[in-house]
Amino acid sequence: MDDVDAVQAQIALNMLKSGDWVTARLNGVAYLEKPPLVYWMMATSMGVFGHHDWAARLPLALASVALCLATFAFMRWAHQDVLPATYSGLILSTCIGLFLFTRILIPDATLTLFLLVSLWALLRLVEAQEPRPRLWACILGFSLGCGLLLKGLIAIVFPALAFAIYLALDRRLWSRATLRSLNLPLVVSVMLLVAAPWHVLATLRNPPYFFFSLQSGPGQYHGFFWFYFINEQLLRFLNRRYPRDYNTVPRALFWALNLVWLFPWSAYIAGVGRLSFSRETRIGRTHRLAAIYIASVLVFFTFSTTQEYYSMPIYPAVAMLLGSAVAAGGSSVRRGNYALVFVFSVFALIATVLLIRVWQIPAPLDISAALSRNPELYTLSLGHMMDLTTGAFAYLKLPLALAAAAFAVGAFALVGLRDRMRASVTVLASVMVVFFGAARIALARFDPYLGSYALAAASQELPPGALIAGDAYYAFSSFYFYTQKSALLWNGRYNNLEYGSYAPGAPAVFIGDEELSRAWKSPDRVYLLVYGSDLPHLDALFGDDHLHVISRSADNYLLSNHALQ
Repeated sequence: MDDVDAVQAQIALNMLKSGDWVTARLNGVAYLEKPPLVYWMMATSMGVFGHHDWAARLPLALASVALCLATFAFMRWAHQDVLPATYSGLILSTCIGLFLFTRILIPDATLTLFLLVSLWALLRLVEAQEPRPRLWACILGFSLGCGLLLKGLIAIVFPALAFAIYLALDRRLWSRATLRSLNLPLVVSVMLLVAAPWHVLATLRNPPYFFFSLQSGPGQYHGFFWFYFINEQLLRFLNRRYPRDYNTVPRALFWALNLVWLFPWSAYIAGVGRLSFSRETRIGRTHRLAAIYIASVLVFFTFSTTQEYYSMPIYPAVAMLLGSAVAAGGSSVRRGNYALVFVFSVFALIATVLLIRVWQIPAPLDISAALSRNPELYTLSLGHMMDLTTGAFAYLKLPLALAAAAFAVGAFALVGLRDRMRASVTVLASVMVVFFGAARIALARFDPYLGSYALAAASQELPPGALIAGDAYYAFSSFYFYTQKSALLWNGRYNNLEYGSYAPGAPAVFIGDEELSRAWKSPDRVYLLVYGSDLPHLDALFGDDHLHVISRSADNYLLSNHALQ
């Protein structure tokens, strides 16, 4: 898809082709916002398997599987019982949030994996009977280092904050024995061995080396160190980062949406209150740390800017608590089953009514013809969800039918199962697998609207010519990934590449109306990627007879200044 999805893959491909694995670049411009481990993983995969979208997605898919397996392993160690461990892994692997937020190439699922391993290592290190403390100290250091290379300082902040509160409540925070058991010199050494080389090299290759200011504004360039540590992490937390190319979810909604992201298993959340949080048992200590960790992450983001997926690090901890609750059973879990019967029935009814309403509506074009436009919401991760209209469901008849059938069968099956939790868990997991299949089909229907693959395919046999793209690089990023072409960016010097565009030696890839007019009126062939909303302005610049449509996908156009033979 366009936007961040293809951007991440393109950065990895640029690293692979250029041999520069230190400084991320887009269209030749330094992109200094994020650490590189996710790019290294994708670049390695594409180096082995070739330039394919599935090769770029493979590391994230494997990391997601590993996350579910790590959740299972953590709970099996804590519970010493395979059933609640299995429930925990299954809950995580079939919740809406993990499915939804791994459709996009972002590092959060991989970060969540290393955060979970860090928590497990911390808990094992302070266990009196831990047989391999040095190994787990190395695992902790390695996990923290990888987390730093995935998302920055929060990889240390989240586990350290939660574990400090955990020890403080146990009155062991300043205990010498506890500090010795953590083996911090070894942990820090391994962490620095993993993470420090890239941070040092990135600072040296993108001077000035050290600049300290809490002022952030347009036209300023202060090197990697200032932008990455101060602007991107500190000022972003304080909501003072520039450019402000992001939005924030209201705090109450950010908290409440976690019930959606953990659906359907969040129906059992009341059962968590009946679990043991005793310091005397391993499972009690695990529950205790999981609850503290969940609260720490959510409170942290209460004071920061938030996207919908920022709470992903808590998913395994919630899944562990829910897995124990489901295994324990009881009246709270039974009430959860009754609630799911009602919710599934409502979902099945809604999907059926929608299917009946749109059954006779033809769907001759791509789905974009039936969508609304809400660009003011697109800085949120799920902003495009607000573009849906009733007419759009005419393009989603098969997904609607699958979802209606899955929820109807699930509701009917749960009614008959009552207290049989193993069978209930199997039913719920099966319903979600079918629902995810329906959601994937629906997502494919949106491809012309969310990506530029069709335009990229149409451009393959065209005569050579210069390429110009309207808007910022993100607007048509999948076009660049599939064609491996760079472009001049018309009126696109803002948001993610703005800072790097002021770096010494940055390529002059940003143009305005005057440069576009000059190129368009030249005898050389020029291609232009634009949104349909740009056409009136282009018509005013050149006149309609100078705009030759080569290809169109949804409301995106590939134009040329000269007609094709």
